Parts: sequence; structure tokens; C-alpha cells
Amino acid sequence: MNKVLVIGSGGREHALAWRLAQSTTVEQVFVAPGNAGTAIEDGIDNVVLDVNNHQAVIQFCQLQNVTLVVVGPEQPLVDGMVDDLSAAGIPCFGPSAAAAQLEGSKAFAKQFLEKHNIPTAAYGEFITVAEAKTYLQDKSFPIVIKADGLAAGKGVIIAEDLAHAEATVEDMLEANAFGDAGSRIIIEEFLQGEEASYIVMADGENFLAMATSQDHKARDNGDVGPNTGGMGAYSPAPVVTADIDAKVVETVIKPTLAGMAKDGMPFTGFLYAGLMIDSSGESKVLEFNVRFGDPETQPIMTRLQSNLDQLCLAAIAGELDQHSIQWDSRFAIGVVMAEAGYPLGNDKGNVIQGLNEVPADIKVFHAGTAQQAGNVVTAGGRVLCVCALDEDLKQAQQKAYQGVKAISWGSEYYRTDIGFKAIK
Repeated sequence: MNKVLVIGSGGREHALAWRLAQSTTVEQVFVAPGNAGTAIEDGIDNVVLDVNNHQAVIQFCQLQNVTLVVVGPEQPLVDGMVDDLSAAGIPCFGPSAAAAQLEGSKAFAKQFLEKHNIPTAAYGEFITVAEAKTYLQDKSFPIVIKADGLAAGKGVIIAEDLAHAEATVEDMLEANAFGDAGSRIIIEEFLQGEEASYIVMADGENFLAMATSQDHKARDNGDVGPNTGGMGAYSPAPVVTADIDAKVVETVIKPTLAGMAKDGMPFTGFLYAGLMIDSSGESKVLEFNVRFGDPETQPIMTRLQSNLDQLCLAAIAGELDQHSIQWDSRFAIGVVMAEAGYPLGNDKGNVIQGLNEVPADIKVFHAGTAQQAGNVVTAGGRVLCVCALDEDLKQAQQKAYQGVKAISWGSEYYRTDIGFKAIK
């Protein structure tokens, strides 16, 4: 039986820890630092651990006989946690620091895509305002401007016209709006179509595809408003037809894994390709993430029926080709409840009411929550993700919103149309 440590504190980590705790081959799940949701789950314990101190993590794993570490967020991966734990003999699921550059640097990712002929948007890379402004002069709008480094999901701006684009360039390169992450920027063409998240588990060579999913990045109904980390998601995503699925495997997933291996950085972990699928069914890579998406993880984990720990350990051993993966055939949908000011202002400390009123067949994953004086309180940003399963996506949507309506804290905000594209 395995003892598993999950690194992270968000909704993704709650969902991963919850699924791991359901496994028939897991006896104990630890989460560092976790949140109020992981604190109250059976079989899960939050631990106080400085996850930036890799030696402290190693010592905890040795003391507790941890047999698997699953890293949720991108920063510890970019910082080399997998390298350090693996060197200490602790099985750690995720990419090396070198492979994590696929997410850690937009410039690295774009250069990699170009080098290996993987379809993506046309782009330019800049470190000075003057060069970036010159590049913009003959471009059509809208256009996408991205900070090169990690910016907690906020370093992507869609500029509607030249004035907006030039102001964004100045913000990033001169005013330091995203700190070091924005000291280099990418400007790329705006792609038309429908977005989908294509996530696989990889072992450096082989892979198993996760269930397809689609998230809603825009804050407001109808996919308008500022870009966020994601306001909800559903799985499977009907936009990814069998034909498109097969094409993505051949044009994106296989060449990415082969290219990373060829470049001396074999990729083990969750590889997330954010895709734009156009009206003719052609897919281009918008971005790579080197970990599971949030909020896609929540609905996908409600559908997963295989033992996640066994799959992670098989990937670490390079043996994913000996395994298959089982899914609940039903639709899953997750609706994010956030603070009203998200993604800008973040109120905190509001007592969350109604968690016990949510029907038993609806799963509430916590993200920005904490425990305070016996209450569950908000900790800012995206607070909860309310998930439901049903044979019919419309029914799953209605169930999820039934759960949402049971919960309040006075300043909650959520979209009321999650899943609308697929239902339409």
C-alpha cells in the first residue's frame, strides 16, 4: 500500500488528493500545505511543510515512508523539485526542471514548437519596447501578448488595437507589471476557434490520454471579461471529436514527447496542451502546461476510475505502455465560485455557509479556503469548484448549479453558463 504526498494548496490538489485517497492501493495521503477541503477529507492529512525547501520535503518523505510524491503546481516543477526528490530515491511524478521549461518559458516553448514543426501561432520574441512596437505596426488585431515567465496564469493579454498593444508592451517591459516574468515577451497572432485542453500522462516515451476537457478562461458569461485561471470546466469536450483526437495525438502529443527526448529532456508527468481548434478541425498549440490544469482536474478526477497512484508510479518507471485507463462514461461539470473581485481584488476571511447543504452526489472541491475558529473561510481568488456527474451534460450542469446555489459567503461570484458551448 502506498503513502502519497501531494504538493500544493488549490482545487487541483484537492481533486488529486481526493482521487488518490479513493485508490485501492493507497493507505494514506498527505497534502502540503493543503486547504480547508483537504483537511476534512477521509484518508487525507494536511502537513505544515515548506515546499520551497526541497530538503525538508525529502526528510518528511523519509520519516513517513512516502512511496510517491505528486507535484500539483508549476513553480516547484520549474524549481527542480522532481530532480531533487528523485536524486534522493523518492519517486516523484512530474517533469524535470529542464523539461518544465515548456511552461516556465513561453519563449522556450515557442522555439521548441517551431523546431519540431508542431502547429502553433506565428509569433515574435522581444526584450525591448522599441523592437516590440516596430513588430506591431503591420499586424492585425486583436493580438496576444504574453509574459515569458510564470505569472500565476495572469501574464496573457489580448490587445484589441494598436494603442492597447503598445500600452501592454510598455507595462510588461518597462513598468515591470509581471516582474521578472515579463522581462521578455512573446507577441503572437490571435487564433480563432474553440479552445480545448488535451492532457496526457507521459513517461518520457509512452503516454496515456486523460479524458478531454474544456475550461472557461473568461470571467463573465458568454466568455467575455478579463482572462482568469478558469471559471469552470467540463469533460468530455464534444469539440474534440474522434478525428480531431487522432490528429492531435499525431501532430502534437507524439512529436512533443519525441522532440523532448531528442533534445535530452524526456518528459515525465502531466503534459497539458492548450489547443485552439478551428472550424476546419485543425489544432494549434496555444500553450503548454507541465501539470494538470485547474479547474479541468476537478471534473476529470470525478470521472477517473483507475488507481491514480499506480499510473503515476508506472510513468516514473517508464512502463505506461503496460497500463490502460478507465473512465466513468458520464459527463462531469465543475463550476468555480470565486471572490467578487477576482481576478483583481481579493477579499478574504468570509465565513462560507451551506457546505453541508450540498446534495451528497455533488462534490465540492476547495481552492482558496482556510479553517478559522471552527469555520471554513475564504482565502481569496477562486474559492470552490462544485462538480456534478450525469449521463446528460445539461443535467450535470443543472446539478452543479444546484450545489452552487446552496453555498454563500456574501461576496461570491460565479458564471451561470459553464458548459454552454457543448450544450448549444
